[in-house]
Amino acid sequence: MTDQLHEILGTLKKNKMRTTLTGLSVSWGIFILIVLLGAGNGLRNGVMQNFSSRAVNRINLWSGTTSMPHKGLKSERNLHFTESEVNMIRSEVEESRLITARINTSQTISYGNEYGSYQVRGVMPNYFDIENLIIAPEDGRFINQLDIKESNKVIVLDKKVADLLFKDESPLGKQVKVGQIMFKVVGINSKKEQWGGSNTYIPFSTAQTIFNPNRKFYQITFTVDGLVTKEENDRFNESLRTLMGQRLNFNPEDQQALWIYNAQSDYVETMKIFSVITFIVALIGILTLIAGIVSVSNIMLVSVKERTREIGIRKAIGATPVSILKTIILESIIITTVFGYIGLMMGIGLTEMVNFFMEQAAAAQAVSDEPQMSIFTNPTVDVGYALFATIILIISGVIAGYLPARKAVKVKPIEAMRQE
Repeated sequence: MTDQLHEILGTLKKNKMRTTLTGLSVSWGIFILIVLLGAGNGLRNGVMQNFSSRAVNRINLWSGTTSMPHKGLKSERNLHFTESEVNMIRSEVEESRLITARINTSQTISYGNEYGSYQVRGVMPNYFDIENLIIAPEDGRFINQLDIKESNKVIVLDKKVADLLFKDESPLGKQVKVGQIMFKVVGINSKKEQWGGSNTYIPFSTAQTIFNPNRKFYQITFTVDGLVTKEENDRFNESLRTLMGQRLNFNPEDQQALWIYNAQSDYVETMKIFSVITFIVALIGILTLIAGIVSVSNIMLVSVKERTREIGIRKAIGATPVSILKTIILESIIITTVFGYIGLMMGIGLTEMVNFFMEQAAAAQAVSDEPQMSIFTNPTVDVGYALFATIILIISGVIAGYLPARKAVKVKPIEAMRQE
């Protein structure tokens, strides 16, 4: 085996230019493959980051104004929800899991000499998981079921609100004035702000009693399970609209009466698009790599032709077809593996460098409180892709060397030695 390697390396050194140009085509192919996979991965990560800010399987309902008469009722009726609709969805919609009603009101919140106008959201405990809020162990807790049952005057603050009102003081356990009512701070949400600015959260039952005495509201959010295709989500939307139409007395065809946002449907469609994008990107990269492999195969054909006389002599003195086949295939594998590995490292290096500069740019913007829509994030290639590319290299080397090697072993010794 050692003698074969010395012989192959000697052959490659004699044809440095040809070996280098052949290897570069392989390097370029694997480099393009890695870069394209990294770019597709970065785009996918960017969009997934936007989805991860909330539960991807959530359904948002907003009551609207009817635009069609229904069962003797006139159009232009303002619809609203009550807690009975929440209970109905919880009990009658089989796919529903987590659910929360929501009341929004803007109030002045003050502590000592500090104050500001912020949105106060009356929500249920499930809101925490639906919106993927973040409360560290040292930052207290979110609203719980006991708070709902007893209509406790407790409040959870977004971190920015806590920092503005309390400066360097811990807000936990302190009393803040919301409008004219005192609330106890029980938690700090450190999730990065989304569109709409800073918020505070109080128990839904408390919000109903203090800020919404007529107990009518306009938004319900819940999560669903078991809807994995767009068709299933579309059917669910139709059945939900029909159910709510029966409940609130509006025509299910009236799109203005009830607004439904199905995030799960958007997520399914987005994942389908990215599956197509990933396939196309991988296909382009692999075709580019195949072009390099064809180049190696052609060069090996030329190499075999130049060494026809040598092969004939070897066979005449007893060399087996297997040993000749192994030598030529091994030479092809060395070229594709060495230069392919160079392309692999260059591709991974480029994606890591781009990711580094993106992280540095993001860190430089961290002082901004404005929410950012992510489009391209972490365009790196994971270990699985690297292993996949390595396997492709080895297989490609075998394929590129096999055809010329098969031709070589079929040459008869007497015919081979006649070659000039």
